[in-house]
Amino acid sequence: MHAEQIASDLKVLASHVLAKALKAGATDAEAVVYEGDEFSALVRLGQVETLKESGSRAIGLRVFVGQRTASTSSSDFSAESIKRLVDGAITLAKITSEDPFAGLPEADEFGQVEGDQGLYFEDVNEMPPAERIETARRVEAAAMDYDTRIQNSGGGDFDTATSHKILVNSRGFVGEYRRSYCGFSAMPIAVDEKGGMQRNYWYSAARTTRKLESPEEIGHEAARRTLARLGARQVKTQKAPVVFSPEIARSIIGNIFEAANGDSIYRNASFFCDQLGQQVAGENITVVDDGTMIFDGIGGFGTSPFDGEGLPTRRTVLIENGILKNYVLNTYTARKLGMKSTGNASRGLAGNPGIGAGNFYLEPGTLTPEQLIGDVKNGLYVTETMGFGVNLVTGDYSQGASGMWIENGELAYPVEEITIAGNLKDMYKNIVAIGNDLVFRGSSAAPTIRIEGMTIAGA
Repeated sequence: MHAEQIASDLKVLASHVLAKALKAGATDAEAVVYEGDEFSALVRLGQVETLKESGSRAIGLRVFVGQRTASTSSSDFSAESIKRLVDGAITLAKITSEDPFAGLPEADEFGQVEGDQGLYFEDVNEMPPAERIETARRVEAAAMDYDTRIQNSGGGDFDTATSHKILVNSRGFVGEYRRSYCGFSAMPIAVDEKGGMQRNYWYSAARTTRKLESPEEIGHEAARRTLARLGARQVKTQKAPVVFSPEIARSIIGNIFEAANGDSIYRNASFFCDQLGQQVAGENITVVDDGTMIFDGIGGFGTSPFDGEGLPTRRTVLIENGILKNYVLNTYTARKLGMKSTGNASRGLAGNPGIGAGNFYLEPGTLTPEQLIGDVKNGLYVTETMGFGVNLVTGDYSQGASGMWIENGELAYPVEEITIAGNLKDMYKNIVAIGNDLVFRGSSAAPTIRIEGMTIAGA
């Protein structure tokens, strides 16, 4: 059966479920259908260790009976199962509490970004399994052959995924889109002359195989990152500048999204509560969430035509020149706060919509990473953090870290077993330098950043 015919059948199914829900007593209803295929291969020391291929289809139903709401889901599309799905949702809704903020968005809010956003590429499916496995083998071999100190491997892997989403509701919205993904990585393990072991990894990911980097490039980069950790030392406890690599800067900036999340705001569980219009970061800080980004005809990893409720995705500036301009909201949290949704609803099969990012990033500066490091007499360059030491209510931040020690503007030697600590409220105001190296390797991105005066706890 052709993909177009399957899509048409799934759309008919979603509309059929919607009609049944309304007939059974729902005042409003919303159905979502997900269909997806996944493939993953892991090669370790040249041998195929795991090979997985799977396909799935499921439908989720959310119903409203007045101000009461409930949701159900099923991967069984038979008539009896659909009846159970609908009856179960209606029964549940009738026994839940009324919520004055519950309900679908208003009819005039629905819509979607027009035109091809470049989210789906057929070449991801067309790549033969043997070639996928060979790519995993090549990326691992490139890492293993790079240096004799690379003596073991966590493996090389190759993954693909395609998905198709259909969303329909009783207020006239009908939308669908497909997405594709492919990627591979290597995780080499290096051993120094004293027997000390270190591991690291690197990866390439894209919506189309045409945009993947070469396995050799990625394998070599994974090896370089691993070798750079050998001979890691500890440092004395001190206050010093900390330079965060893009991968770690991304998670520091990611906390801004969580702090501006409408769920946290209306629960009074964020240090951004009551801060709209206030200076929450340095004047050099502009943070954006944009669900519409397209790079050379290829949609970003966080790009889609509509959000989890059928509202068009959009560009939202959270922080502009250090001023908190917007929270990120779905319909429910917007109503709770007396605001408008920012088109950030995220939707699983069951449950109420959450809040999710589009393409989320810190706008880049003008300095090269080398310039950011070059200004530091003594400080830390962080390439990895561990743990969950972030408190979004108070802003307290404490993470295990490893990376390189900076001496006289140069990366001098690797360091580990360090804890870095501060408070996000201060950290965002003390980002004194921002790199020009913004690259999207996922749906969120940040360039290299430097924060002054953090506490570095070591030996």
